Amino acid sequence: MRKKSGFTMVEQAIALVPEFATVVRKLDQQVTLRGQSKSTLNNYIRRIALCVVHFGRLPEQIDPDEINEYLVGLALDPKSPSRSSFKHMVYGLRYYYRLMGMNKNAIALPSLKKETKLPVILNQQELKALFAAPTLLKQRVVLTLIYSAGLRGQEVINLKISDIDFERKTIHIRQSKYKKDRIVPLADSMAVGLKKYLAAENPHIWLFNGKEADGRYSVKGLSWVMRENLKKTSITKQVNLHSLRHSYATHLLEQGVNIVTLKELLGHAEITTTMIYLHIAQCDLVKAHSPLDRLYNYNGDARKA
Repeated sequence: MRKKSGFTMVEQAIALVPEFATVVRKLDQQVTLRGQSKSTLNNYIRRIALCVVHFGRLPEQIDPDEINEYLVGLALDPKSPSRSSFKHMVYGLRYYYRLMGMNKNAIALPSLKKETKLPVILNQQELKALFAAPTLLKQRVVLTLIYSAGLRGQEVINLKISDIDFERKTIHIRQSKYKKDRIVPLADSMAVGLKKYLAAENPHIWLFNGKEADGRYSVKGLSWVMRENLKKTSITKQVNLHSLRHSYATHLLEQGVNIVTLKELLGHAEITTTMIYLHIAQCDLVKAHSPLDRLYNYNGDARKA
């Protein structure tokens, strides 16, 4: 169903089913209490709103067979070859049913096999081409910063000027995913670029000011910057803003950073999340050997251990 001019899908759902406003508030509260990201909340709400607009009812008022028929239609939609609409709708409805205490309905939804696609990364030449593409200093600095520190989009827009410590060469990332703080190194060349940017743009409070209500830049705006500058290069890989973080992680592994240190730099909760980069990194292979040889630096001569 098309959006009415000037109305979002959520607004349409509330206009059609006023009770949906209460659902939105409950979802907002739960996401806040669980420390989940607002982007997760917004995605769930949009999907549930689509369902509400389609049926003209709240999900708990819809017969399970009707829900299944609706999901089949999404799964077979030729406009969504990756079945992303179907998957996100299942995730949204499952979250909704659990929130409403309807666990049986959540369990009855189709199970989704976890895809094992490896992240796509940019090589060094491609990164140089991308960072040279922007004509605006702000765009060049923000894209380079994401790669240089392995930042998530939300982390970039949350950075304050005070989070950059030029003397200690660190970046303080506050209350990111999983409500964790972390500190990552500030590259020397990045420090030069940031100082130039700060002098030219003179941002206020936030490192990157934008058109959001609180004066920040938006993740949507960052993604637009990435897309528009990719068009100026000869890069043909299917990459997005998050690919810069993937590239950061892979390149650090290739440059000898151990997986545990990388986990902390990325702010991952579990080492298993970080280990996916082991499948991409082109690390030098070390021939199988006994550590005893290294202990005495044995090189095959007749010296005794």
